[in-house]
Amino acid sequence: MVMAGKSNADFRLVIVDGRAYVETYRESFQSRDTFTLWGILQMLRRYPGKVPDLDLMFNCGDNTVTETKFYRRPNAPAPPPLFRYCGSDASLDIVFPDWSFWGWAEINIKPWETLSKELKKANEKLKWSKREPYAYWKGNPYVARTRMDMLKCNVSEKQDWNARIYKQDWIKEQKEGFKQSNLASQCKHRYKIYVEGHTWSVSEKYILACDSVTLLIKPYYYDFYSRGLMPLIHYWPVNNNDKCRSIKHAVDWGNTHQKEAQEIGKAANNFLQEQLKMDYVYDYMFHLLSEYAKLLKYKPTVPKNAIELCSEVMACPAEGVIKKFMAESMVKGPSDAIPCNIPHPLSPADVHSLLVTKEKSIKQVESWEKQYWNKNKTKQH
Repeated sequence: MVMAGKSNADFRLVIVDGRAYVETYRESFQSRDTFTLWGILQMLRRYPGKVPDLDLMFNCGDNTVTETKFYRRPNAPAPPPLFRYCGSDASLDIVFPDWSFWGWAEINIKPWETLSKELKKANEKLKWSKREPYAYWKGNPYVARTRMDMLKCNVSEKQDWNARIYKQDWIKEQKEGFKQSNLASQCKHRYKIYVEGHTWSVSEKYILACDSVTLLIKPYYYDFYSRGLMPLIHYWPVNNNDKCRSIKHAVDWGNTHQKEAQEIGKAANNFLQEQLKMDYVYDYMFHLLSEYAKLLKYKPTVPKNAIELCSEVMACPAEGVIKKFMAESMVKGPSDAIPCNIPHPLSPADVHSLLVTKEKSIKQVESWEKQYWNKNKTKQH
């Protein structure tokens, strides 16, 4: 089953006696594989000798690969256990924290531990009530149809949908030293829009950490933490099929219900600062890999083409921003604390109840939107 995932894997990771070995199959996009492996090494430094022997395949791309429908047919093979950064209800990929937690060197996004502190300070500098009373989004719209569609919601002479949308030219930013892309300086609006890119987007955590109300355009994909977010508690759900009117209503609602809106922004920020701190990211990785290792029915051995990895071997030859981010995110030594206790899994009834609660909140917003537009028929597009 493990080897069946090789054709879709960028690398194979084997851990034997607490040491990590990697066999690379193909080059991943930018430095995704480098920082993913770096993150795993930091987890091993944090919990030396505690991670069991294991053997896994990892895909560093955006698209989900292990589609459920192919493995539900009669006589279908068992699905390969393939690790990656996001999942969907139609796939069976195993979701793992993405590379950006340790830094995204190519676009100068700092490791999460550093950046989350900077975002917290930025929030304290500019109170919610003093921020621009509009919805803000900045990014590359050309990677997805849903983003291109959202460009129609930008302010124009004919219409103001309460959205302020900016295209990000990463090539220009790179040439100019990323002066206009500091995420900590982008918490100046009361509302921030999250919209998926090619699949999920790593921008979600930076948007949620802003203290602004996150207007979350209905996503298709999830990462390892996002299913813990609840509509009307951590974010405001936006209708993917009617984005502009949905965004306008959300902003008008928030500006007339400022106390409730601020509570949503604050709850999301607290979730990111408390539940998504690096201590828990490492604990999630530890438990995920430990539970996975229990399923192996063979003793992992080092592949003949694999090389051993250690933090020093990776960091010493690194240069520039990559080296800087590695130094910034390096775990100094073993943790005094043991990994947090893994919670009991939800029962099917609990999962159903959770999904029903989510759906009710989304339907509630849709009902408010309908009432709002019935009252404002003359303003409809």
